[in-house]
Amino acid sequence: MKWRNQLLALCCLLVFLALGVLYFENWVVQKPFGIILFVGEGLDPARLAIARIYAADAATPLNLDSLSYTALLKNYSADSTTPDQAAAATALATGVKVKNGAIGMSADGKSLENLIQLARQSGRMTALVTDTLLTDATAASFYAHTTSKDDRQSLASQLVENADIDVVLGGGAADFIPASKGGRRTDERDLLSELQEAGYDLVQNAEELEEVPRWRRAKLFGLFSQAELAFANDDEARTNQPTLADMVRRSVELLQFNRGGYLLVVHAGLMRRAAERNDAERTLLQTIELDRAVAVATEYAGPKSTIMVCGDVSVGGMNLSGFAPRDASGAIWLGSDSASGPSLTWASGPKGKTPAELANERAPIEPSNPNADAAWLPPEAALEPAVIYAAVAREAASDMIALGSGLGADALHGTLESTRIFDIIQDNL
Repeated sequence: MKWRNQLLALCCLLVFLALGVLYFENWVVQKPFGIILFVGEGLDPARLAIARIYAADAATPLNLDSLSYTALLKNYSADSTTPDQAAAATALATGVKVKNGAIGMSADGKSLENLIQLARQSGRMTALVTDTLLTDATAASFYAHTTSKDDRQSLASQLVENADIDVVLGGGAADFIPASKGGRRTDERDLLSELQEAGYDLVQNAEELEEVPRWRRAKLFGLFSQAELAFANDDEARTNQPTLADMVRRSVELLQFNRGGYLLVVHAGLMRRAAERNDAERTLLQTIELDRAVAVATEYAGPKSTIMVCGDVSVGGMNLSGFAPRDASGAIWLGSDSASGPSLTWASGPKGKTPAELANERAPIEPSNPNADAAWLPPEAALEPAVIYAAVAREAASDMIALGSGLGADALHGTLESTRIFDIIQDNL
């Protein structure tokens, strides 16, 4: 009789456990331990396709292609059909469309809560990583509130005084130190000294970054250049600088200390710097650097984390036309012209010609075809020519791409507002 009671008790326990698992899986909201958001400047569908060809060939997937979910993001600001850098990033960081030029400020002048603030309130550790300036408008959209996106002195002050981010890594040291010490600050504040007084460890090169211990809660501020970090093909300048993938790896290692999870925001901004100059090869190289960083994040964050990658605003309008060979890869087709095969062109930028210069290059109408429209001759001296001259390539109207994997990333499907990135992450904090 006794064994029957024990067997009955065991059966009841197993049923109870099964019901508990069923309840947890279906009714308890599960949250990812880590959330990593990559913002790739200029990452639109055209850029992704060209980067795939550049990296290997048209059929070989990038690491980005391994992410399970994809969506297009409708992209505009509160006052323009095309957002500038500040407005585009603020939409991602705060979930609100703002006017061009504004960072973390609504159209009626109110400060907007951003994802890093909300993550901190939910008990998560936070980190911000960039390969350009920490005072760049995109990075600043995750900590600052201003209508003056180019006031880097003020942005650096806000990062030090108010952000309270656990791990901060990037470039732009000159914005944090006074002119008397080789920086750009006119108020003579030494923000790096203030950070040390607040308990932050400062690192200035890749070796120091690797030496930061994992066994204690991180309070880390890394500045690896006076300006932005070096491009991927600038080997000499990169000698003592960590790569984007290095900074992502170290951030994940340090953030995993916190039992409450973490939010890591990664800004791949050198992609924009290259595109602004109509430098196709560096634009694509930096896109591949982003791809490598995503692979590292996937490996180190593990299956209990959510990874999302999205563009902010298209820059320069890079386009590959013509018929490149099926196995084309690398720089083999960069700088070609339409007469000999594929052609890589830009919509605007410094490699374009002014209207006056273009007017002098109109081809004569052939006698055999007097009704044909006059054609524009391509600039013979410039590779990757731009249609319209601009000292810095302009933002272009385009849907941006978003990709993701992990809990909550299944919300990425169809065509969404760019502000949905904020909503999806907020729901999973």
